[in-house]
Amino acid sequence: MTQQAPPFSASIADWQHALPFWASLALVPLAIVEAVHGGWTVLALPAASWGLFILLDAITGRDEANADPATPDDQLYWYRLVTLIWFPIQLAVLAWAVWYVPTAAHLTTFEKIAVFFGIGVLSGTVGINYSHELMHQKNRLERWLADLLLASVLYSHFRSEHLLVHHRYVGTPRDAVTARYNEGFHRFFPRVLRQSLRSAWRAETAMLARKDLPWHNAANPFWRYWALQGGFLVLAFLLGGWVGVGLFIYQAFIAVWQLELVNYIEHYGLTRKHLGDGRYEHVLPRHSWNSAQMASNRLLINLQRHSDHHYKPDRRFPLLQNHTEAEAPQLPYGYPVMTLAAMVPPLWRRVMNPRVRRWRGQYYPEITDWKPYSNGRNPLPR
Repeated sequence: MTQQAPPFSASIADWQHALPFWASLALVPLAIVEAVHGGWTVLALPAASWGLFILLDAITGRDEANADPATPDDQLYWYRLVTLIWFPIQLAVLAWAVWYVPTAAHLTTFEKIAVFFGIGVLSGTVGINYSHELMHQKNRLERWLADLLLASVLYSHFRSEHLLVHHRYVGTPRDAVTARYNEGFHRFFPRVLRQSLRSAWRAETAMLARKDLPWHNAANPFWRYWALQGGFLVLAFLLGGWVGVGLFIYQAFIAVWQLELVNYIEHYGLTRKHLGDGRYEHVLPRHSWNSAQMASNRLLINLQRHSDHHYKPDRRFPLLQNHTEAEAPQLPYGYPVMTLAAMVPPLWRRVMNPRVRRWRGQYYPEITDWKPYSNGRNPLPR
């Protein structure tokens, strides 16, 4: 679908308001600097994604202002545009790096791996996050861009798992992505890699079965997923040989690690009340952790307003609403700090477990027997 030029009213004031959400573009030159110069510069992308935005969060503080959720799409043009142009930018950086880095004599093996670690941070922090925004839209172009971004990190099934499983079953035993209370990230990560792929496949084949279609029918999106992922692997081989393929796969792994770090902190320990007979209460803002830190919300296009996203999944990112502590649980810091904390489980439990217990007391004071979560019979963890 061709994107129409924005009306004049959306060209000046709206552009100025949208500009901070284009912060991701400032990270792109760092990938090139890392590859061309090597040395200490290979730390530039991770240092900016974590260190710089931790500092900016501390300086800029919290942003609790809410846009009018009824704002029409024609006033969101400049917000949407950054998500529309990201795939060609990421593809250009990734293709150039796969071609350039394997034969770059000035880079040591460690530096080459470090460069692709940084690119994986870029394609995970920005690329997968933008694909998440795009996959929730009805526009065909946006959904295709979401598929291309996910294929570039070999994680295409995330679309099926996220739309058909996570949003429906968040906070219940059927959602692999809901991190269990006391479950460290290093246990969560391999578990979710296994379970999310299986649950995505089951969800898609169940949809086909309801239409009396077999799993191998062309309507199964996994054919598209495999074709796109295979195309990226072939492109990586043509550009960089087997070394290029290895580096491409490595950046994909880092990107997925980034995604699942975020998934881990978004719902840790939060569950929906079991109503009996396999039924659960409706998804409410209380079932996601939130953060109002301004700078990281600009980089992550308001992903940290996660409660509102689950409450209104098709709401575009500029219109996501900030929920107060009375409505939804709050993280003490933005995602850059919290993802680092998640990598150290004892630190994570020290910070988050008391907050989970307060959350239980605030929203479910009548429940005193919090039983194990993983057996599929009772969704309330100990």
